[in-house]
Amino acid sequence: MAWFGPAPDLAAGTLTTPGASELIRKSVEPFGLFASPLSEGGVVEKWLRVERKLDDERVQLALCDGDRERCASPAALRFLAIVDDARAREGRARLGEVNRAINLSIRPLSDEAQYGEIDVWSSPLVTFAHGAGDCEDYAIAKFVALRMAGVSPDDLRIVIMRDTIHGEDHAVAAARLDGRWLTLDNRRMAMVEDANIRNYRPLFVINQYGAMRYADAPLLANLPGRETVTPVALNVLSAQPGLVSPAN
Repeated sequence: MAWFGPAPDLAAGTLTTPGASELIRKSVEPFGLFASPLSEGGVVEKWLRVERKLDDERVQLALCDGDRERCASPAALRFLAIVDDARAREGRARLGEVNRAINLSIRPLSDEAQYGEIDVWSSPLVTFAHGAGDCEDYAIAKFVALRMAGVSPDDLRIVIMRDTIHGEDHAVAAARLDGRWLTLDNRRMAMVEDANIRNYRPLFVINQYGAMRYADAPLLANLPGRETVTPVALNVLSAQPGLVSPAN
């Protein structure tokens, strides 16, 4: 997934006006849609690689957190400073601090420009060491920072959505506050409730236990040589790596 514009300045999709639409809540997941666990596929493989890196980074962050003066990682110190500021706040202010600080700390850069590959998911310290990343890198960093700042893992998600206007995929972090899911998006500073988002269709959601696919997700489109994908084909495609289209 790749994003080329300034993170804070562009709006992601069109928002509904207040009261223009009501989301019928069906499940505890963002957007109120049911999601089923995934055991294989590109999203699962990418997330598992990130989780393995997170295991190592948790140790490094813990060591640096315990002795800042002897910490040898500037990236860890910058990330911990964001966590510190978030810990000093509560509720919506805590979420907003992480969203704002990480949006300003990472320079938008496509995976192709940075790694020479189409879709690379990076762990927070890798992203902060490079100082650049695309949408899923922002989302992963926010997911980890909020957890370290004290937000319950039950209230944190990463959501991959389809931009139905531009025909591309986009990842955001989501945090539940007072029973409502707020999206933390690298494309804006303001946090927007899931019920107020239009022109995006949720495809996948990631929590502390792994990746899930939304049961009500639309059929994948824009695949080479295909106008539509049948439900059977969708199940097959989801098991193949690299088929989440590169966008941000």
